Amino acid sequence: MISPRTILIWSAVAIVAAIGWAMLALSRGEDVSAAWMVAAALGSYAIAYRFYSRFILTKVLRADKTRATPAERLNDGVDFHPTDRRVLLGHHFAAIAGAGPLVGPVLAAQMGYLPGTIWIIVGVILAGAVQDMVTLFFSTRRDGKSLGQMAREEIGPIGGAAALLSVFIIMIILLAVLALIVVNALAESPWGAFSIAMTVPIALGMGFYLRVLRPGRVTEVSLIGVVLLLLAIVSGNWVAESSWAGAFTLDHSTLVLWLVAYGFIASVLPVWMLLAPRDYLSTFMKIGTIGLLAVGVVFTLPTLKMDAVTDFAGRGDGPVFAGSLFPFVFITIACGALSGFHALISSGTTPKMIEKETQVRMIGYGSMLMESFVAVMAMVAASIIDPGLYFAMNAPPGVVGGTVQSASDAIAGLGYTISPDQLAAAAKAVEEHSLLSRTGGAPTLAVGVSEIFSDVIGGHSMKAFWYHFAIMFEALFILTALDAGTRVGRFMLQDMLGNLYKPFRDVGWKPGAWIASAIVVALWGYFLWVGVHDPLGGVNQLFPVFGIANQLLAAVALAVCTTLLIKSGRLKWAWVTAIPLVWDTVVTLTASWQKVFSDDPRVGFFSQRDRYQDAIDAGKVLPPAKNMDEMHTVVTNSTVDGVLSALLAVLVIIVIADATRTCVRAIRNPDATRLHEAPYVKSQIVAPDGLIATHEEKRELAAAAAAPTAESGRATQGDRSP
Repeated sequence: MISPRTILIWSAVAIVAAIGWAMLALSRGEDVSAAWMVAAALGSYAIAYRFYSRFILTKVLRADKTRATPAERLNDGVDFHPTDRRVLLGHHFAAIAGAGPLVGPVLAAQMGYLPGTIWIIVGVILAGAVQDMVTLFFSTRRDGKSLGQMAREEIGPIGGAAALLSVFIIMIILLAVLALIVVNALAESPWGAFSIAMTVPIALGMGFYLRVLRPGRVTEVSLIGVVLLLLAIVSGNWVAESSWAGAFTLDHSTLVLWLVAYGFIASVLPVWMLLAPRDYLSTFMKIGTIGLLAVGVVFTLPTLKMDAVTDFAGRGDGPVFAGSLFPFVFITIACGALSGFHALISSGTTPKMIEKETQVRMIGYGSMLMESFVAVMAMVAASIIDPGLYFAMNAPPGVVGGTVQSASDAIAGLGYTISPDQLAAAAKAVEEHSLLSRTGGAPTLAVGVSEIFSDVIGGHSMKAFWYHFAIMFEALFILTALDAGTRVGRFMLQDMLGNLYKPFRDVGWKPGAWIASAIVVALWGYFLWVGVHDPLGGVNQLFPVFGIANQLLAAVALAVCTTLLIKSGRLKWAWVTAIPLVWDTVVTLTASWQKVFSDDPRVGFFSQRDRYQDAIDAGKVLPPAKNMDEMHTVVTNSTVDGVLSALLAVLVIIVIADATRTCVRAIRNPDATRLHEAPYVKSQIVAPDGLIATHEEKRELAAAAAAPTAESGRATQGDRSP
């Protein structure tokens, strides 16, 4: 029975969320506070987590807390390791929350704040968080197997082979774009480079502290890690002003080499040594910064200056990215609403570390809601700055030119107003030489963050500090997804190579791990190098491919989840993943078609390639290319991007078609259906399901701790192990 007090509380939450939505959707021509966006988001998240995620856990998945997970059964101390749910929540959130929730909403603000906000919140509740949670559950039931391997075993050899290949290609593209945004954020920034570099030894120290010195002392090591992290951030400013600045002032090419080396090392080291503690450490900064940003919005009540829906949404000729609201808002905002990359983490590192099946709700669904709120805060930051400044920062050089006067004139032509003096003053306030054409979204978010934080602490004189703090925060945010993603890519490649040479299937086989890691970092390192040296801008060219690839990967994950629900006798609940699958497929294949076949060179890759090739044949150099070598680079990159977009779309269509065939066969003849679940083994670990233990769980923990057996000693340690 639900108590009257509970009914009142949830009714109040629903009313606040409804008012927030009404203010955002119905206000036209008057000032709207960004606080209403926060209210709509938090209220919607709370209701979804309390009711919808619980329904999925208990009714749809029927998770069993007595069933041993692969972390317990296959514990090898390297990849499989029972990890405290709080540490794992930090690792999982840090791994999934990369560039997408920060960059995508900033770029999509071109269409207005309303379309993107609706997709971020509604999309995560019904699609993104569902995908993450269900994928994590089914991978946990299958010894932590990767998404591609699950597709191969459960769908069939044809669809499985297409899934393995498409997932791996998509993974490489995603990692390259994540790394590219890190490079753009840290290049020529000694403050950011030093602070990010220091997180590695801090994380190594935390890992050894929990593993060797003080096992199980999560709270203790958390306090130490936070203090050291704050010291690293402050020290970054000192280093930037010292004689050491030159050592940490790195150009784009040098950063590429460092990131490739880091990706390889992070992929082969044991998870307890670097990956888990580093991600857990960075989560404090991520959650803390976003939480403070939300509090700052509530206290300062900034006004949303961007229109709710701009004219570019209907015309499709926006300067930030070309294309109509449908489908491009839904692929530009990938992470934060629905992200296929998350399925790789949910079937990669996390299922090899989770203690209990019932923890998939908090770690899978809960982490995705947290990332969605990051995306909402990014939308707030992009929407509270002057629209003229927004377009001056996010439009390419070919639109705004290279001077504040040319930019002011160009912005006026777009229907907005900002003077040359205002553009110069905005750059001076954050101690940047220029803010023109700072594409990629990260600098725009940093300007918005500095606006809010400086109103709370320090005033105008602190804008530069908060701007550079935000740049460093974004780099740390993204880098933690890069290291986990590289390890997941290694798992995927080992799964694929294991079909040819069985020892590769053993993720603990060191030669296989080293070879696979080297191949993965070499592949995404190539695309990263190409992106860094692309005349049209790596982010501008690769981010549409990133968005399409990410959403196609989500279609693969949702297809696998729907197939497994049907094959496991849950046909009446298959709509939970089938509905978002249909929506995602329609949106992403439409975007793929337009990016491949559109006659508009601003949209279609092949038409862009033809335009530059025709200019080469005529002996002309088109801006922003400066010479014929750069012209040829544009032609090559456009061709590769177009071919990849077409290839991925075809592979995903094959996966969905084969999954449909498998589902129909399972419905017609359920008795002949074969699942590849690991056999049931009773768990000896006692651990809470959620972040805070219930009274019943506390009694179970106390009873396990008091039991005078080796097994109960192992059980109590299971709730505390790093």
